Amino acid sequence: MPSGISDFNMLAKDGYPTIGLVLLISSLVCGFAYYFLDHWFTIVVYALMIGLSGLIIFFFRDPDRSIPENENLILSPADGKVVFLKEVDEDVYLKGKATQISIFLSPLNVHVNRNPVSGTLEYVKYHPGEYLMAWTEHASELNERADFGVLHPTGTQIFFRQITGFLARRIVYRIEEGDALKAGERFGIMKFGSRMDVVVPPGVEIKVQPGDKTIAGESVLGEIKP
Repeated sequence: MPSGISDFNMLAKDGYPTIGLVLLISSLVCGFAYYFLDHWFTIVVYALMIGLSGLIIFFFRDPDRSIPENENLILSPADGKVVFLKEVDEDVYLKGKATQISIFLSPLNVHVNRNPVSGTLEYVKYHPGEYLMAWTEHASELNERADFGVLHPTGTQIFFRQITGFLARRIVYRIEEGDALKAGERFGIMKFGSRMDVVVPPGVEIKVQPGDKTIAGESVLGEIKP
Protein backbone atom coordinates (compact mmCIF):
# COMPACT_ATOMS: atom_id res chain seq x y z
CA MET A 1 0.00 0.00 0.00
CA PRO A 2 1.58 3.34 -1.01
CA SER A 3 2.47 5.80 1.71
CA GLY A 4 -0.10 8.50 2.37
CA ILE A 5 -3.07 9.30 4.58
CA SER A 6 -3.81 5.58 4.95
CA ASP A 7 -0.37 5.16 6.61
CA PHE A 8 -1.33 7.39 9.51
CA ASN A 9 -1.61 4.71 12.19
CA MET A 10 1.58 5.26 14.20
CA LEU A 11 4.04 8.03 14.98
CA ALA A 12 7.83 7.76 15.02
CA LYS A 13 9.16 8.18 18.56
CA ASP A 14 11.99 10.35 17.23
CA GLY A 15 9.35 12.86 16.18
CA TYR A 16 7.82 13.31 19.64
CA PRO A 17 10.04 16.26 20.69
CA THR A 18 9.43 18.11 17.42
CA ILE A 19 5.70 17.41 17.51
CA GLY A 20 5.48 18.57 21.13
CA LEU A 21 7.40 21.77 20.41
CA VAL A 22 5.25 22.64 17.39
CA LEU A 23 2.04 21.96 19.31
CA LEU A 24 3.24 24.14 22.20
CA ILE A 25 4.19 27.04 19.90
CA SER A 26 0.91 26.69 17.99
CA SER A 27 -1.07 26.83 21.25
CA LEU A 28 0.80 29.95 22.39
CA VAL A 29 0.28 31.68 19.05
CA CYS A 30 -3.41 30.79 19.05
CA GLY A 31 -3.73 32.10 22.61
CA PHE A 32 -2.08 35.38 21.62
CA ALA A 33 -4.42 35.69 18.62
CA TYR A 34 -7.48 35.04 20.78
CA TYR A 35 -6.66 37.84 23.21
CA PHE A 36 -5.01 40.43 20.98
CA LEU A 37 -6.31 40.09 17.39
CA ASP A 38 -9.71 40.74 15.89
CA HIS A 39 -12.05 37.94 14.87
CA TRP A 40 -10.96 37.42 11.25
CA PHE A 41 -7.22 37.55 11.97
CA THR A 42 -7.77 35.06 14.78
CA ILE A 43 -9.47 32.61 12.40
CA VAL A 44 -6.56 32.90 9.94
CA VAL A 45 -4.00 32.29 12.69
CA TYR A 46 -5.96 29.28 13.96
CA ALA A 47 -6.09 27.81 10.46
CA LEU A 48 -2.36 28.31 9.91
CA MET A 49 -1.40 26.76 13.26
CA ILE A 50 -3.71 23.80 12.78
CA GLY A 51 -2.26 23.27 9.29
CA LEU A 52 1.33 23.45 10.56
CA SER A 53 0.62 21.02 13.40
CA GLY A 54 -1.09 18.63 11.02
CA LEU A 55 1.84 18.67 8.59
CA ILE A 56 4.36 17.93 11.36
CA ILE A 57 2.29 15.04 12.68
CA PHE A 58 1.81 13.73 9.13
CA PHE A 59 5.56 13.88 8.49
CA PHE A 60 6.39 11.70 11.50
CA ARG A 61 3.89 8.94 10.71
CA ASP A 62 5.35 5.45 11.08
CA PRO A 63 3.14 2.79 9.48
CA ASP A 64 3.52 -0.96 9.81
CA ARG A 65 4.59 -2.79 6.67
CA SER A 66 4.15 -6.28 5.21
CA ILE A 67 7.72 -7.58 4.99
CA PRO A 68 8.50 -10.35 2.46
CA GLU A 69 9.76 -13.58 4.04
CA ASN A 70 12.43 -14.36 1.41
CA GLU A 71 15.70 -13.27 3.07
CA ASN A 72 17.56 -13.23 -0.25
CA LEU A 73 15.56 -10.17 -1.28
CA ILE A 74 17.03 -6.69 -0.89
CA LEU A 75 14.24 -4.43 0.34
CA SER A 76 13.89 -0.71 0.00
CA PRO A 77 15.10 1.02 3.18
CA ALA A 78 12.96 4.09 2.44
CA ASP A 79 9.74 5.34 0.90
CA GLY A 80 10.40 7.50 -2.15
CA LYS A 81 11.38 7.36 -5.80
CA VAL A 82 14.39 5.78 -7.50
CA VAL A 83 16.38 8.70 -8.96
CA PHE A 84 19.67 6.99 -9.86
CA LEU A 85 20.64 3.50 -10.95
CA LYS A 86 24.28 3.42 -11.97
CA GLU A 87 27.51 1.48 -11.94
CA VAL A 88 30.05 2.71 -9.39
CA ASP A 89 33.42 1.85 -7.86
CA GLU A 90 32.49 1.48 -4.19
CA ASP A 91 35.63 1.98 -2.09
CA VAL A 92 34.20 2.18 1.44
CA TYR A 93 32.92 -1.34 2.16
CA LEU A 94 32.46 -3.42 -0.99
CA LYS A 95 35.74 -2.14 -2.48
CA GLY A 96 34.97 -2.90 -6.09
CA LYS A 97 32.52 -2.62 -8.96
CA ALA A 98 28.93 -2.29 -7.79
CA THR A 99 25.48 -0.95 -8.66
CA GLN A 100 24.11 2.04 -6.76
CA ILE A 101 20.37 2.49 -6.28
CA SER A 102 19.47 5.97 -5.01
CA ILE A 103 16.04 6.73 -3.54
CA PHE A 104 14.88 10.32 -3.01
CA LEU A 105 12.47 11.04 -0.16
CA SER A 106 10.28 14.11 -0.52
CA PRO A 107 8.99 15.88 2.63
CA LEU A 108 5.65 14.09 2.10
CA ASN A 109 7.13 10.57 2.21
CA VAL A 110 7.41 8.44 5.34
CA HIS A 111 10.94 9.11 6.63
CA VAL A 112 11.39 6.12 8.95
CA ASN A 113 14.16 3.89 7.55
CA ARG A 114 14.24 0.09 7.54
CA ASN A 115 17.02 -2.48 7.11
CA PRO A 116 17.35 -3.49 3.46
CA VAL A 117 18.74 -6.96 4.27
CA SER A 118 19.31 -9.39 7.10
CA GLY A 119 22.83 -10.06 8.27
CA THR A 120 25.64 -8.87 10.52
CA LEU A 121 26.36 -5.16 10.58
CA GLU A 122 30.11 -4.99 9.98
CA TYR A 123 30.63 -1.30 9.26
CA VAL A 124 29.10 1.94 10.57
CA LYS A 125 30.43 5.46 10.09
CA TYR A 126 28.86 8.91 10.44
CA HIS A 127 30.09 11.82 8.29
CA PRO A 128 29.22 15.47 8.97
CA GLY A 129 28.91 17.44 5.75
CA GLU A 130 27.08 19.91 3.56
CA TYR A 131 23.37 20.20 2.73
CA LEU A 132 23.09 19.98 -1.05
CA MET A 133 19.77 19.06 -2.63
CA ALA A 134 19.37 15.34 -1.90
CA TRP A 135 18.56 14.41 -5.52
CA THR A 136 21.88 15.79 -6.84
CA GLU A 137 24.45 13.17 -7.79
CA HIS A 138 27.23 14.42 -5.49
CA ALA A 139 25.05 14.56 -2.37
CA SER A 140 26.26 11.05 -1.47
CA GLU A 141 29.85 12.34 -1.32
CA LEU A 142 29.44 15.80 0.23
CA ASN A 143 26.31 15.86 2.41
CA GLU A 144 25.89 14.78 6.01
CA ARG A 145 25.50 11.00 5.88
CA ALA A 146 25.81 7.69 7.70
CA ASP A 147 27.32 4.58 6.05
CA PHE A 148 26.44 0.96 6.83
CA GLY A 149 27.93 -2.32 5.62
CA VAL A 150 26.10 -5.62 6.13
CA LEU A 151 27.32 -9.18 5.61
CA HIS A 152 24.36 -11.22 4.40
CA PRO A 153 24.17 -14.93 5.46
CA THR A 154 25.07 -15.94 1.88
CA GLY A 155 28.39 -14.08 2.26
CA THR A 156 27.22 -11.20 0.06
CA GLN A 157 28.16 -7.71 1.25
CA ILE A 158 25.54 -4.97 0.99
CA PHE A 159 26.27 -1.27 1.56
CA PHE A 160 23.67 1.41 2.30
CA ARG A 161 23.74 5.06 3.26
CA GLN A 162 21.49 7.70 4.85
CA ILE A 163 22.01 11.13 3.24
CA THR A 164 20.50 14.40 4.42
CA GLY A 165 19.09 16.92 1.96
CA PHE A 166 18.72 20.69 1.78
CA LEU A 167 15.92 20.71 4.38
CA ALA A 168 17.13 17.79 6.47
CA ARG A 169 19.37 18.59 9.43
CA ARG A 170 19.52 15.41 11.38
CA ILE A 171 20.23 11.73 10.76
CA VAL A 172 19.12 9.24 13.41
CA TYR A 173 20.14 5.57 13.52
CA ARG A 174 19.97 3.01 16.30
CA ILE A 175 22.22 0.23 15.04
CA GLU A 176 25.90 -0.37 15.68
CA GLU A 177 28.69 -2.66 14.53
CA GLY A 178 28.13 -6.29 15.47
CA ASP A 179 24.33 -6.04 15.49
CA ALA A 180 22.31 -8.79 13.82
CA LEU A 181 19.95 -7.01 11.43
CA LYS A 182 16.60 -8.28 10.26
CA ALA A 183 15.38 -7.16 6.85
CA GLY A 184 12.46 -4.74 7.06
CA GLU A 185 12.94 -3.76 10.71
CA ARG A 186 13.16 -0.06 11.60
CA PHE A 187 16.65 1.27 12.22
CA GLY A 188 16.41 5.07 12.04
CA ILE A 189 14.93 8.19 10.49
CA MET A 190 15.97 11.19 8.39
CA LYS A 191 14.13 14.44 8.92
CA PHE A 192 12.54 16.68 6.27
CA GLY A 193 13.70 15.54 2.82
CA SER A 194 16.63 13.21 2.21
CA ARG A 195 18.04 10.29 0.21
CA MET A 196 18.95 6.63 0.70
CA ASP A 197 21.58 4.82 -1.34
CA VAL A 198 21.82 1.04 -1.55
CA VAL A 199 24.95 -0.32 -3.22
CA VAL A 200 25.08 -3.97 -4.26
CA PRO A 201 27.84 -6.12 -5.76
CA PRO A 202 27.78 -7.83 -9.18
CA GLY A 203 25.57 -10.88 -9.22
CA VAL A 204 22.64 -9.23 -7.46
CA GLU A 205 19.62 -9.13 -9.75
CA ILE A 206 18.27 -5.57 -9.85
CA LYS A 207 14.45 -5.33 -9.72
CA VAL A 208 13.86 -1.57 -10.09
CA GLN A 209 14.39 1.20 -12.61
CA PRO A 210 14.74 5.01 -12.31
CA GLY A 211 11.33 6.54 -11.69
CA ASP A 212 9.97 3.58 -9.72
CA LYS A 213 8.21 4.38 -6.42
CA THR A 214 9.40 2.46 -3.37
CA ILE A 215 7.88 1.48 -0.03
CA ALA A 216 10.24 0.86 2.89
CA GLY A 217 10.26 -2.77 4.01
CA GLU A 218 8.05 -3.93 1.14
CA SER A 219 9.44 -2.91 -2.28
CA VAL A 220 12.11 -5.25 -3.66
CA LEU A 221 15.22 -3.53 -5.01
CA GLY A 222 17.09 -6.69 -5.91
CA GLU A 223 17.65 -10.36 -5.21
CA ILE A 224 20.80 -12.11 -4.00
CA LYS A 225 21.31 -15.21 -6.12
CA PRO A 226 22.70 -18.27 -4.27
